[in-house]
Amino acid sequence: MDLNRKTTSKYIMPLTVSLVVIVFISLIVVMGIMELGRLDKTLVGFMENRGLDIITTVENVAQENINYLRQALKEPEGGGKLTGKVLSYQEALVKALVDLAHEIDTKWKTEHLSKKELREVADRENISLITFLNKRGKVIFQSKKFLHDVGSWTAPTIIATNKEIIAYLLNIFGKLDEISYITFPRKDKSGTIIIALDDKRTKYWSTRITVNKVIEEVGWGQGLAYLMVIDQHGNILGQAGEIPRKFTETDALVQNIMSGKLKMTSRDIQFDGGKVLEILTPFHLDTMVAGYARIGLKRDKADEILKKNRERMLLSMIFIVLIGIVSMWALYWNQNRHLTRMEEMEKRLQRAEKLSALGQLAAGVAHEIRNPLNAISMASQRLQLEYSPEGEEKKKEFSHITRIIRDEIRRLNGIIEEFATFFRSRRLEFHNHSVVDVLQKIVDLIEEEVKSKGITIKTIWNGNDAMVSMDVDKFEQAIYNILKNGMESITDGGTITISVEPDGKNKVSIKISDTGSGLTPEEVDRIFNPEYTTKEKGLGLGLPIAHEIIRGHRGEIHVQSKQGSGTTFEILLPAEKAG
Repeated sequence: MDLNRKTTSKYIMPLTVSLVVIVFISLIVVMGIMELGRLDKTLVGFMENRGLDIITTVENVAQENINYLRQALKEPEGGGKLTGKVLSYQEALVKALVDLAHEIDTKWKTEHLSKKELREVADRENISLITFLNKRGKVIFQSKKFLHDVGSWTAPTIIATNKEIIAYLLNIFGKLDEISYITFPRKDKSGTIIIALDDKRTKYWSTRITVNKVIEEVGWGQGLAYLMVIDQHGNILGQAGEIPRKFTETDALVQNIMSGKLKMTSRDIQFDGGKVLEILTPFHLDTMVAGYARIGLKRDKADEILKKNRERMLLSMIFIVLIGIVSMWALYWNQNRHLTRMEEMEKRLQRAEKLSALGQLAAGVAHEIRNPLNAISMASQRLQLEYSPEGEEKKKEFSHITRIIRDEIRRLNGIIEEFATFFRSRRLEFHNHSVVDVLQKIVDLIEEEVKSKGITIKTIWNGNDAMVSMDVDKFEQAIYNILKNGMESITDGGTITISVEPDGKNKVSIKISDTGSGLTPEEVDRIFNPEYTTKEKGLGLGLPIAHEIIRGHRGEIHVQSKQGSGTTFEILLPAEKAG
């Protein structure tokens, strides 16, 4: 049950750490994505405010100039008092109408426009009336019936320069029954063109010219892709730049903007090979919604900022994730090491408890068994001395039987002595000794024994003179038990190698290798347990005794073995300074 619990714990811990790392990385990624989203919203909000500021500037400047222009149109006689800016707007208005009239005049001559087509042109261009007169002042073509008698009108005199023509037209620009008229000669000097604008259309053209000029004067080149203002009837009041596509009055966005449901809306679109933030917002004149404005702001700088922040955030996320993974790994490694120590301490505690229980058992068993064995031994001796039968053959058989009894008693005494010795505690007496000298002494003692079994002993001292504080008798017993285990594992001749070398600055390593049968991993795990043995005879306490002796010397003992290839015991002992 404990084995299953430990195995489950070994699998659960890495899985738990992995899940924690995955959750941690997911949180970092989600936070990074959310942060990028917030940054994008902030940049979009900044661009929206900038677009609204531009539209507000256009509204304010256009409103101011429209007011001046309307005042000038109502009082044409005060033209000499007009400011240069208003005069330029008035000139622009007249020039736009003149250009329109000349364009229509050219189309009439080349395309032979009908009265219906002329009316459609006038309606499309928001003109109340356009009339063509001959040199005698007679109407030869008009979009609809002229409201006044023009029979007494005479063709105006043509003035040479364009600037003087504009000035002349401004002088004759006036109002008749709430309708504004402008007259100017035809291009071929064959007559006069009259354009009439009612009050509504006058306001439209004034607004159109003013808004268009203001748009041209707005800080162009500051990331603006395009700007367009459209009135409530779908007429373009002003435009700069190429527009992606034209909205219609039935579009939901336009309807919501014009009705006041939306104060502003924006969207990202692909335009001219790049991304543009398009903003739609109401356009106000005379404190009323006069239409809507479409402004496109290039997103290249904002996207560049986003890209740099995305790269920085990605690097930060990678850095944080790496730190998190390393921290989790360090925590797991430290926890695992702590658990390994706890398991080792638990094993040692269990072993100590077993040894304590076995020690008490050993003392009782040794006492209870030795007395009967001693009695049996004495009885067998008396039998041999006092009750030996007559006859040579019977004596021989009797002696053989009594010898068997004595041998078995001696073997039982040996087993009891070995069993009791393992649990008999004796205080170790430490003195500094040369490891090489002690090992060489043991090799000399067993050399004849190993040769008789066809085993060769190799020693590798490497001139090592390491000194170790040890109880030399107990240490020799531990080394002898390990060598004895190696000799027993070799069946048909082999080699035992003993080497000594330093392990770091403060330890010395003793390695005892044999070419015997080797051990399985399961046997290696249990080899130092007192209750475990692979021998048919004896208790198999040699290695557990060696293990306890090495531990008593503040040392460590490690085993590496492969079945069929031999076994290596490595003993690590704290080294003392020479001399």
